[in-house]
Amino acid sequence: MNLFEDSDQAFKKTFNATSNEEILTVAEAGQMLGLSKDQMKLFVDKKGLTKIKVARSVFRYLLLKEEIDKLLK
Repeated sequence: MNLFEDSDQAFKKTFNATSNEEILTVAEAGQMLGLSKDQMKLFVDKKGLTKIKVARSVFRYLLLKEEIDKLLK
């Protein structure tokens, strides 16, 4: 049993349970698009995607799944 839960995953779980919007971590979104986490961060800035800020951090954020799905179409 995995006792450690990454803070991004914990935030994602809570957000998805309480919102109509579904979110992804940067790594998950990058995986869907075939990009590394670092490449995905650059891609997010280049495309101006919405960043859902994670509390207590300027550099950590999650992404709207809807925007990633649109890019895949």
